[in-house]
Amino acid sequence: MEVNIRRASLKDIPYLTKLLLEVHRVHSDVRPDLFKRGAKKYSEEELTSMITTEIDPIFVAVAFDRVIGYAFCIHKEVKKHNSLQDLRTLYIDDLCVDEEFRGEHIGKMLYEYVLAYAKEKNYYNVTLNVWADNINAVKFYERIGMRIQKIGMEAIL
Repeated sequence: MEVNIRRASLKDIPYLTKLLLEVHRVHSDVRPDLFKRGAKKYSEEELTSMITTEIDPIFVAVAFDRVIGYAFCIHKEVKKHNSLQDLRTLYIDDLCVDEEFRGEHIGKMLYEYVLAYAKEKNYYNVTLNVWADNINAVKFYERIGMRIQKIGMEAIL
């Protein structure tokens, strides 16, 4: 299977919407107390704005003339902070591979593309958050070489 990774375009929105629903279902299945069932993170209007402004890159993996995965990234920068070093981080806000294509290394390809982009643009690091109950995602990120940077804790009342 030939996979091409590129910046998202407006024609990708229907595919992005489908995948956003898929990834949200994973989250609502493991944390229904936090995530609404049947929802998605971004509306079509928000996707249009994100793609056309190009401030924060969205990369898509394309095969068979359709989007089969994505990585939503956000530029973060610390400058002149009292206690933190100046640095630029590329944060992976969301990474998803179509259920039909999981296990085909598409997620790894997207991640490696993001890493190459971040290196080319002189970012210090690439970060992301993963829900602890999403065991498959935790294992995937560990397999591709990521390590824990910080841990969020909670007490449900």
